[in-house]
Amino acid sequence: MSYTITEKILLAHTDKKGIVPGDFIDARVDFCVGNDITAPIAIKEFEKTGAKKVFDRERIALIPDHFAPNKDVISANQCKLVRDFARKHAIKHYYEVGRMGVEHALLPELGLVMPGDLVVGADSHTCTYGALGAFSTGVGSTDLAAVFMTGKCWFKVPESMKFIYKGKLKKWVGGKDLILYTIGDIGVEGATYMAMEFCGEVIENLPMDDRFSMCNMAIEAGGKSGIIEPDEITWAYAKEAKGPKGIKALKEKLKGIKSDKNAKYSSVKEYNVSKIEPQVALPHLPSNARPVSQVKDVSIDQSVIGSCTNGRISDLRIAAKVIKGRKVNSRVRLVVIPATQKIYLEALKEGLIDIFVNAGGVFCTPSCGPCLGGHMGILAKGERAVATTNRNFMGRMGHPESEVYLSNPAVAAASAIKGRIAHPDEVAG
Repeated sequence: MSYTITEKILLAHTDKKGIVPGDFIDARVDFCVGNDITAPIAIKEFEKTGAKKVFDRERIALIPDHFAPNKDVISANQCKLVRDFARKHAIKHYYEVGRMGVEHALLPELGLVMPGDLVVGADSHTCTYGALGAFSTGVGSTDLAAVFMTGKCWFKVPESMKFIYKGKLKKWVGGKDLILYTIGDIGVEGATYMAMEFCGEVIENLPMDDRFSMCNMAIEAGGKSGIIEPDEITWAYAKEAKGPKGIKALKEKLKGIKSDKNAKYSSVKEYNVSKIEPQVALPHLPSNARPVSQVKDVSIDQSVIGSCTNGRISDLRIAAKVIKGRKVNSRVRLVVIPATQKIYLEALKEGLIDIFVNAGGVFCTPSCGPCLGGHMGILAKGERAVATTNRNFMGRMGHPESEVYLSNPAVAAASAIKGRIAHPDEVAG
């Protein structure tokens, strides 16, 4: 029988001899994660059952990344609940402020997710790890509680959609633009409960950070997951994160973890990327994507560069390249948030922090921050922001009558300087 990579990974985590899309399965989980918003609910449900211990203290990550450092008493209590649970059960992968980062950047960075893994998290953007060739998806907090107890989770085997990208990327165009363009094409319900498989010559040459951006936003098209077959770029990243020990054996074990040539897909989409410009998603949906050249006279009050989508070191480098030697518009607040402490230190060593601060921006501690309307950049009534985040729903970053425009880091940086949505060429040439 022929399978997609998603079906192969799911099958490998069951005791079944075969599966087809639509089957309900009980699958073993390799790793799970919760944060300071979702984990407290899971913890309370776990304790309601009377469970005495977690299934494996080394395969759970608890990361206070949404409202941390604590922004108020409520968030402090949330984080304390998670902290106390982690201590009670000796959770190995609990990461406190000063060591933590945005969960979906931190786990891959630490080598806690590997190709072929099955990963769940009580956060919709858990699909990020599909960039490593893992099946990863968001689940509800009660599902996470069940995983804490049993190490298993139930799924309906998803159908797969194949997205093939051909051609040559233009300057300033990357993974964020490809996924915005794709969502703009198929809509926010275009891949509902589908595994979005990204492939083609463009993907094969795409750096890992761009792959993370693409898989991260699979959920914005309704996808159950996003996934890219592991290749040498994947293994180089995994080796750096986890170290050479065991990588060779893992590669050999997963040699067949790729889609069969005659695997069945619900649909196949092909794109010629040569004509794609940097994209901007207008309020209030990620699918409202259009070329930045078509977004005219949209003034902004704030530019946010960061999040689990675009807060990695390559994102900061791109933004700094645009901003270097220039000044942020006096009407604009530039907020830059590295996704992890490691990225923070890399930005420090490379002089990127100096570039942002000298330009008139602020460089913040790792956090989800304003992405979900948390803190460190909330919008007031009538304000507009351009952001490298993943969602621009009504009220997402603050007041219901504020607006969020999604973009890549280069566009966000150029817009901060111009005071309006702008193409990077208008600034950096």
